[in-house]
Amino acid sequence: MINMSENISENENNIKRIIKGSIFSIVITLIGLLVYSIILSYTSVSESTMPATIIIITAVSILIGSTISTSNIKKNGIVNGVLVGIIYIAIIYLISSIVTGNFLLNTNSIIMVIASTLTGALGGIIGVNKR
Repeated sequence: MINMSENISENENNIKRIIKGSIFSIVITLIGLLVYSIILSYTSVSESTMPATIIIITAVSILIGSTISTSNIKKNGIVNGVLVGIIYIAIIYLISSIVTGNFLLNTNSIIMVIASTLTGALGGIIGVNKR
């Protein structure tokens, strides 16, 4: 029989892992966007590469964050990974909405939410199964 305090402790550790993975994802995104902005400023790379690059940076960031978040657990990797993806995209959406003053959801926003969720799930699977 599982002790109630063990279950609460496990849930607290799980929440900490999810938050850590989300923060790690955002930091990776910021670093990736900084590098990309430097490349745009000092090379002849076209700004037309921006949408694809942002999607790639986002996906890689969530994949790494959700993998790190789930690397020390044995179960619920998909759930944890999805939560990392959802928290990440919610924070990014809020920040970008505040900056632009536009809180509308459009097709691109919905695609990013779906992609973030799926990428988080994939990272969760990778993290749990990593040995």
